[in-house]
Amino acid sequence: MSSPIAAVTGTSGRVGAAVAQALEAAGWTVRGADRSPGPRTGVVGDLRDSRVRRQLVRDAGVVVHAAALHAPHVGVVGDDEFRAVNVDATAALLDDAGAAEVRRFVYVSSTSVYGNALVPADRAVWVDELLTPQPRDVYDETKLAAERLVAAGPLSSVTLRIARCFPEPLPVRAVRMLHRSVRLADVAAAAVSAAAGGAVTGTFNIAGRYPFTRADCVALHHDAASVIAERAPEVAAAFHARGWPLPRRIDRVYDSGAAMTALGYRPEPVAIPPK
Repeated sequence: MSSPIAAVTGTSGRVGAAVAQALEAAGWTVRGADRSPGPRTGVVGDLRDSRVRRQLVRDAGVVVHAAALHAPHVGVVGDDEFRAVNVDATAALLDDAGAAEVRRFVYVSSTSVYGNALVPADRAVWVDELLTPQPRDVYDETKLAAERLVAAGPLSSVTLRIARCFPEPLPVRAVRMLHRSVRLADVAAAAVSAAAGGAVTGTFNIAGRYPFTRADCVALHHDAASVIAERAPEVAAAFHARGWPLPRRIDRVYDSGAAMTALGYRPEPVAIPPK
């Protein structure tokens, strides 16, 4: 018996390539699409081209849509281009997936859609899916618009709001892994779980496993270093050993509890590489 086909967009990019690799490891046959060639990109072309979309979704059991214009493109690419790529192409892909009788659609979104809701007042913001998004730019607006198209469509669907997972200097990434970053491998694993999730639908934050609770939010806003030393002494020791200061304030904490319950998502705990 042949393996089920997973159609994945953005497979020449960082997230799409990782998702494709993880799906292959889980037993899927991956058909990737991207505007740029890549090792896992069999369909090279723009998703605004109907021929590209139809070739991609033919006989597929699931679509994982990771292709998009991203935050670094804001101010470089025009707003109309953002809407055409992030919203209109998503709508067309949904239509073609439905026509091809694809059973499942997984949309890779971003925690960036929360936008101005991430700005703290007197405490760190606890970011779960009940927090109302307040988009602050065209990237946030278009990702949120695409989320709503996916949720309103007829296909069984899951939207994954992924935290930041791009390369950064280690001292910066070490701090963000405490509260707002995620490992690329965890993102890929979440996409595999969502693809095989059966009846599970909805929107889920995909972030790291952090040492804090909602009850820590006030203290994190005023004296994060003390909270880290209490909640994660091994992390505090690793920072000290490297001569890195602990953050004085943490502005937000992403909560992936819903994904853990519904999708069996299990991110790795925070760990600072040894010096």
